[in-house]
Amino acid sequence: MFPPTFRILAFVLPVLITATTTQQFLANAALADILARGAPILGFDTGCSQTSKTCDWMRNYPDSTKLVHMNLPGTHDSATWNYTQVTQDSLFRYTGTDIPPAEIFQCQDKSFFDMLNLGIRVFDLRFAYNPGNDTLGFHHSQALLAPTTTVEDVWFGFYHWLEQHPTEAVLISLNYESGTGTPRDLKLEQDIYDIMSSDLASQYWVQTNGSLGTLGEARGKLTLLRRYDYEFLPASESKRFGIPFSPSAWTDNSPSITIVYNTSAQQKAFIEDYYETNGLPIGAGAAENIQWKYNATMAHLLNATTQNPDQLYITFASSEHDEDVPPETPRIQALGNGTDTPGVNQKLLPWLQEHKGKRFGIIMLDFFDSVPGLVEAVIGL
Repeated sequence: MFPPTFRILAFVLPVLITATTTQQFLANAALADILARGAPILGFDTGCSQTSKTCDWMRNYPDSTKLVHMNLPGTHDSATWNYTQVTQDSLFRYTGTDIPPAEIFQCQDKSFFDMLNLGIRVFDLRFAYNPGNDTLGFHHSQALLAPTTTVEDVWFGFYHWLEQHPTEAVLISLNYESGTGTPRDLKLEQDIYDIMSSDLASQYWVQTNGSLGTLGEARGKLTLLRRYDYEFLPASESKRFGIPFSPSAWTDNSPSITIVYNTSAQQKAFIEDYYETNGLPIGAGAAENIQWKYNATMAHLLNATTQNPDQLYITFASSEHDEDVPPETPRIQALGNGTDTPGVNQKLLPWLQEHKGKRFGIIMLDFFDSVPGLVEAVIGL
């Protein structure tokens, strides 16, 4: 005969195991539901190959490494990867038909999970109301990217990935998209504030305000580059974290922007965001438009390798000139015309390889994976 304690355990343990199994099943079901809802932006995580150099590349750097000293590959207008003409046509009831072709808006062709597994560590995202003004989603100007995917869904996808890759750190540049035709009001600001300050978010976002620290402090977390202001929500009523890049300080379409994001510590960001080569005459063509963008990109990267070693550098290698005839789309600017004219990405690769070991800072790319080795060259692998 077993003692009474063993008899009790024999009865209770199967109940506890069943309860635990049920809870795990419910948790897995909830996770699957969120990831499915976020899939139009997140994609599906198929994991990394065992030979991948980019999946967990930050594990090779010591915790003491300052983020401003690192080379971080990023994607410009990251959420546009799934935005094709078929997508745009299916959403005309929201956007209307008076909208440029989808190729003007699409800047990527890899999902978020693919980007993460391929080494991308900085994401450029623009939020506004989804249809109905009840949830927040992602846009590129007039282009509504996924009407049922919410900001929370996508953040949860990042959290899920970071749980699997705790050595990595991801930076999110978050900008309010003003060209959507949806309201900018107190509710919107309250919504984004509530999302960013929730108990769950506080576990996965670096809570430091106005300062970029070390890789060790950022591992397993998201770091916010906040490119929006709170115009209606009083500062006294909200907790702020991240790097504040006020839109009023971010000069539009400029090859040389300087933003002091921490006055007391004199921490600055030097930014090249010359995204539209509109200084050229109409009809100048792809080769000249690409060269103008490449020149601006190279000038800024050269500064990053030689100047202000303890400050943040952000270089956008992305661009377009949709007013040209015919238009230079983001794909053409990044990858050329497919025949005799190489794009910025092809021209950038040998320069990065030649300058391996130098500090470049953050480089934001369009169609980053279409030129093999480009991400590895940015990182310095």
